Amino acid sequence: FVIFLIPCFVVGTDIAFSCQDADDFVGASSPGDIVIGGLFAVHSEMLHPEEEPIKPVIQNCAGFEIQVFLQTLAMIHAIETINNSSLLSGVTLGYEIYDTCAEVTKAMASALRFLSKFNSSEDAVEFKCNYSDYIPRVKAVTGASYSEVSMAVSRLLALQLIPQVSPASSAEILSDKIRFPSFFRTIPSDFHQTRAMTHLICESGWNWIGVIATDDDNGRFALESFGVQAMVNNVCIAFKEMLPAYLSDNTFHTKVDHVIEKIVKETGVNVIVVFMRQFHVLKLFKKAIERNVNKIWIASDNWSAAVKISTIPNIRQLGTVVGFGFKSGDISSFQEFLRNLHEKPTENNKFLREYITLLSVCAHLEHHDFQTCIANQSQDDLLENDGSKPQFWRDDFLNANVEPGFIHSTILAVYAIAHAIKRQCKDRDCKDPSAFTPWELLEELKKVVVIDDDKEVKFDSNGDMSTSYDVLLWKEIDGHMEITTMAEYDAEKGGFIFEDEEKKKDFLALKKVQSTCSQPCRPGQVKKVTESPHTCCYECVYCPENHYSNQTDMDYCYRCNNKTYWAPINSTTCYRKTIYFLAWTDWFAIFLLLLSAFGLVLVLSICVIFTKNLDTPVVKASGGLTVCYIILFSHFLIFLSTVFFIGVPTEFKCKTRQALFGISFTLCISCILIKSLKILLAFSFDPKLQNFLKCMYKPVPTVVTCTGIQVIICTFWLIFRTPFVNQNFSIPRAIILECNEGSIVAFGIMLGYIAALAFICFIFAFKGRKLPENYNEAKFITFGMLIYFIAWIVFIPVYATTFGKYLPAVEIIVVLISNYGILCCTFLPKCYIIIYKQETNTKSAFLKMVYTYSSKSAGSVAVSQVSLDSKSSSLQATNTDSCKTENDSVNGNCHFQVPGQPLIKGRVLPKHAARTMVRKRVSSI
Repeated sequence: FVIFLIPCFVVGTDIAFSCQDADDFVGASSPGDIVIGGLFAVHSEMLHPEEEPIKPVIQNCAGFEIQVFLQTLAMIHAIETINNSSLLSGVTLGYEIYDTCAEVTKAMASALRFLSKFNSSEDAVEFKCNYSDYIPRVKAVTGASYSEVSMAVSRLLALQLIPQVSPASSAEILSDKIRFPSFFRTIPSDFHQTRAMTHLICESGWNWIGVIATDDDNGRFALESFGVQAMVNNVCIAFKEMLPAYLSDNTFHTKVDHVIEKIVKETGVNVIVVFMRQFHVLKLFKKAIERNVNKIWIASDNWSAAVKISTIPNIRQLGTVVGFGFKSGDISSFQEFLRNLHEKPTENNKFLREYITLLSVCAHLEHHDFQTCIANQSQDDLLENDGSKPQFWRDDFLNANVEPGFIHSTILAVYAIAHAIKRQCKDRDCKDPSAFTPWELLEELKKVVVIDDDKEVKFDSNGDMSTSYDVLLWKEIDGHMEITTMAEYDAEKGGFIFEDEEKKKDFLALKKVQSTCSQPCRPGQVKKVTESPHTCCYECVYCPENHYSNQTDMDYCYRCNNKTYWAPINSTTCYRKTIYFLAWTDWFAIFLLLLSAFGLVLVLSICVIFTKNLDTPVVKASGGLTVCYIILFSHFLIFLSTVFFIGVPTEFKCKTRQALFGISFTLCISCILIKSLKILLAFSFDPKLQNFLKCMYKPVPTVVTCTGIQVIICTFWLIFRTPFVNQNFSIPRAIILECNEGSIVAFGIMLGYIAALAFICFIFAFKGRKLPENYNEAKFITFGMLIYFIAWIVFIPVYATTFGKYLPAVEIIVVLISNYGILCCTFLPKCYIIIYKQETNTKSAFLKMVYTYSSKSAGSVAVSQVSLDSKSSSLQATNTDSCKTENDSVNGNCHFQVPGQPLIKGRVLPKHAARTMVRKRVSSI
């Protein structure tokens, strides 16, 4: 094997703080059966010589850190407490604590000392391929203070798998057990801290922040972790600034000035997250106070509870400081230890001797100046004053500078190691240092469970203890800045826990400060990303129609979930669309209902009039009471069908209204068609036409057939393409509830069939329009059909271009017009005669009128037939005696013969016979 010697680099031969041999390198030590190493940055920087060349000499350090010095005392106190207890059953713990001076180089030298072989007089580190049986100087290490140092030391200690338990190194990368297999810590990793920070930022409504970090491994990893958390939570980082890790860096003060200028320039950034060491924050804040910078500062666990920063003069001018500190426990026994510290021997504790010397040098100063004096003294300065000042002790100073979180985690680290040793020493004599090796202790440390404030805590698979954070608020009380606990952050559940309402008010007060790139978009607006690379910089635009947003700063608008809702521009919610239909209470619907009701009354009135005048010629001439009742019943149903066009459309109404109207109207037209045929039959003297009309004139079969065809059309319509209730969304803010006819073709066939029957009826009625005036229905039927055609011809374009709730009203109007037209033309003239011209509604008056009409018509029957048929050769008159004189005609000597037909019984048809024939036909009407 190869042996490495740990050299002692000499600064000077007479300096008490310099290293003359390996033991001088130790800051504090105490013997024991099992020795635990300690690494703490008791000084903030290591002095570097200015002369050239630079030699491999470990220099003295400057910047005495009271808070870290207290951590070394916490480790000593914990070990002494364990030794005085029965925890290890007589096995004593010793310690060797080294000062890293916040430098990796010096920490590595200390780590080499830890790796040296136990009881080696030369502090030699043996090189082996297998360290399974190797017994190093220490069994475990507590520390280091900074993650950057812990990373370097842990890689070196991993060579022999010496357990390292840090109370302060929080870098997330240290959870990687592949790279750092022997590293543990009694605090959460930065992953939880950065998540807690972003949670606080989001809860406070901030999204435009700045970040300042130390340019070392810890700062870079913290910045990276925070950047990921910020991105996930839509928090934008306006700027990132890094300060040199070492105060000895010549560019440090220039960088600080640059950072302050950046903060002043970014006026929209009112929240700044700071991942830095305490002495960096001290320098930054002093410069910020000079420039009157007032912001909200979010402190990392490194400095959130730093008393030396909170006591800076005029610290209140900086604004508000809120930070995250490690959860503290009961440290009352440690505080008692501090009160009795002046009684402790200083021979084996150089840190304590240096502190006592510093007290004497700076005794004349007030608290903050006193602390500054201590921090600014280098070891070389103290050597000049050593012994020249009387010893001085301040009982309150150390307790005033205690950071409970760090003290608690340090004590917890020592107890975790002690419990692992206890498990290891169950069946071994641990007074013998070779009883177990560090790697065996490592395995036990993974299983350790420690009782902390009545709670069980243990290391997880990453070597971390998932303890919670204290949310600390720097609050001015009685003119002094106090570090108060505002809330607790549960790292596992990711939420804040407040002890009382007063502390919750402090938390809510943070929300009054705005730190956003853009003004928040109100509900009803949505963010529109601008050309800025940051998603937090945007413009606010209104949500378009039928979209809404109900929260601030929404990335997109919600669409109203279905067609039954709508939203105006800049809406915060969706509104249910108003449902429109032709309601019973609508004034126009009431007007149409009144017209329909009047029609029903009119039908009933006509029915009563005709019933009372059953035997009068007018009623008989109308086809008899049965036909009149059928026609009136169909009119009644047509008026009644309009009711189904009004009110909330239902499946029943949609199916009923068109079918009822179509069948009823067809029945009405069919009956009127029969009457038209009868009139034409009575006055047709063409034998061929008469024979055709006689074949056609079968009232009951004709009515049943015509109406049955319409019934079949409607039945097929209702079966295959039935009408249904439809929601019409053509109006943006409304729903038109209407009946969809199902099939426009079927609807057109139904109306077309009625129109065809009406047209045939019109033709027949037009041919029989010259009956006696008071009894002739043909011309009124003709006029009624014309009204029907005009109404429905106008209806087609109007119906096709109309939409909305009044569409059914259009159809009601045309139904009423056509129905009223036919009803009035068919029955009102007869009612007028029955009521107002009763003298003409008698049998004698009727016969007289027939006689007069037949006398005028008889002479022209044959002649007119001849003249009408002259082009068609339908009838030729043959005058055997030539009717040469008027007398011949008067005496009846003229006779007629239908071409191709013999003379009627071979005899002449006298004029009185023609009159009789006309009279009979008219009477039959």
